[in-house]
Amino acid sequence: MSLKKIFPYINPRGTCEFRVWAPIARNLKLLDIANDREIAMDRKDHGYWETELDDCRPGFRYMYKINNGDAFPDPASLSQPEGVHGPSEVLALQDYTWNDQQWKGIPPEEMIQYEIHTGTFTHEQNFKGIIHKLDHLAELGINTIEIMPIARFSGSRNWGYDGVYPFAVQDSYGGAEGLMELVDACHEKGFAVILDVVYNHFGPEGNYVSKFGHYFAENYSTPWGKPINFDGPHSDEVRNFFIQNALMWYRDFHIDGLRLDAVHAIYDMGSVHFLRELAGHLGRLGEETEREYHLIAESNLNDVTVITSPGKGGYGMDAQWSDDFHHALHTLVTGEKRGYYMDYGNLSHLSKAMEQAFVYDGAYSPFRKKTYGSPTDGIPAKRFVIFNQNHDQVGNRKFGERLIELTDFETAKMAAGAMLTSPYIPMLFMGEEYAERNPFLYFVSHEDEGLNKMVRKGRQQEFRSFYDDKKEAPDPAAETTFEQSMLSWRIGTTQEKQSMFAYYKRLIELRKKHPATRKGDRDTMRVSEAGEAIVVERWHEEDFLIAFINPTKDSVAVNIPAGVKGKFSKLLDSSDEKWHGPGNICPEKITANDQIGVPEKSIIIYSNTEL
Repeated sequence: MSLKKIFPYINPRGTCEFRVWAPIARNLKLLDIANDREIAMDRKDHGYWETELDDCRPGFRYMYKINNGDAFPDPASLSQPEGVHGPSEVLALQDYTWNDQQWKGIPPEEMIQYEIHTGTFTHEQNFKGIIHKLDHLAELGINTIEIMPIARFSGSRNWGYDGVYPFAVQDSYGGAEGLMELVDACHEKGFAVILDVVYNHFGPEGNYVSKFGHYFAENYSTPWGKPINFDGPHSDEVRNFFIQNALMWYRDFHIDGLRLDAVHAIYDMGSVHFLRELAGHLGRLGEETEREYHLIAESNLNDVTVITSPGKGGYGMDAQWSDDFHHALHTLVTGEKRGYYMDYGNLSHLSKAMEQAFVYDGAYSPFRKKTYGSPTDGIPAKRFVIFNQNHDQVGNRKFGERLIELTDFETAKMAAGAMLTSPYIPMLFMGEEYAERNPFLYFVSHEDEGLNKMVRKGRQQEFRSFYDDKKEAPDPAAETTFEQSMLSWRIGTTQEKQSMFAYYKRLIELRKKHPATRKGDRDTMRVSEAGEAIVVERWHEEDFLIAFINPTKDSVAVNIPAGVKGKFSKLLDSSDEKWHGPGNICPEKITANDQIGVPEKSIIIYSNTEL
């Protein structure tokens, strides 16, 4: 399939090229809003319409008039300054002056990811607010930020998964230039940037793509709206639309990676899956620009096909989110067993998640009532992203409680240690590094009050499988719900926040500096269970690290692994008073066949390497 650029482009000659895919139109005109004129467009092969203007500059606002009837914004609009129902705006993306020529990127196995919602991360509620916090993240040890979707959505408050203009950056966040400034600043300070994108559905308000062409499939369904047509008649042009979108983020915005939302809802029964085709185009762009780009998938299928190379029959994604680690840890420390959590809750689930990434890797799932998942044998650890919390697992709770609110301070520290001593790519959810206690709730601000009403009703129905109480969830459309979800910051105001930040900083430092954990390697790791504790052994040549993880409410006696040679010194004890803990009781040094009592809700790390 040959690709066609589909958003307005001011070429080197100074003229602006317009192209739109509208196969169902009999005639199509470009409306020049400022001058109140109509320009006829020429129909080309495969349903494309084109025209070229020599008097068009950045800021030019336009719409497309179909069949001499209604006019609609451009499906590939780069900017919607007047909202999702208003005219589109021409931008010259190539005019931005970049300062990141020396940027080389960060290999996935070295990433420490940090998920951000732009609107609630700071009280500035925009990209500049993120820039102002980069020094905080650098001090913490983060080197990769992942930004929740920023494609133009209705209103000013939204998680971003209701976007309707995939090429346009949300104006209230700072628009295209604001995003470029953020990426530039990140690269200058040594951060990679991953952008969350949605290729499985369009949002409900301002969604006019069906007026132009056959964007939707009729033979599948998603929980969020009509699925995208990736394999039916006219699907070549739909695939072109989304591939061009991905290439734009990499080429024009210098994004380092895309996190693809819910790829299990990207339905494609064709001979070459859309994800595989996307990975191929991305590889070619990387060769042209001499940069490495990444694709990270969210999938609930536990299917390693997603992260297997095309040469071995896979889709070629660089990594995928692994919910199993979160679910295994969450159920163990909270005791929750409703909904999909019924599949977890035993210590063995967490130890398997740490060793194999997937708990359900061909095992029977009581929740799904079927065998589920595929084995991860031979799959490198860098193919999996794990987390203790993320926007879904916090925000899709009825009251948006974070893990520390559901458990306690000591448990939150133990959970952080388990994640950061694993070989997989760790991802923090904004605020967890300083024990944020404000909730992260679900919020929207649709202009259509009927949609807001439907969202309220839908959320209440979703909660029935998880909650018995009759208390209503916060109104997603209320501004107060959004305001409650803002991070509190003020780290220096409490010992709890200061101690948690220092603790995370030390954990990340150990992960990045210790030879055994610096790069994720499942082949040099052993996970075992000792009573109600988990023992994680990791090594690199002669450098060894042992972590004792106790998620229970009682101290656990653990024998030191027999293979330990020489003396091991304690590198970190989450119960230490300097981390605002109850006080450490474990010895400073251990040797083979010693026995230690691992305190309740703690992680203790020893090594034969001083750091």
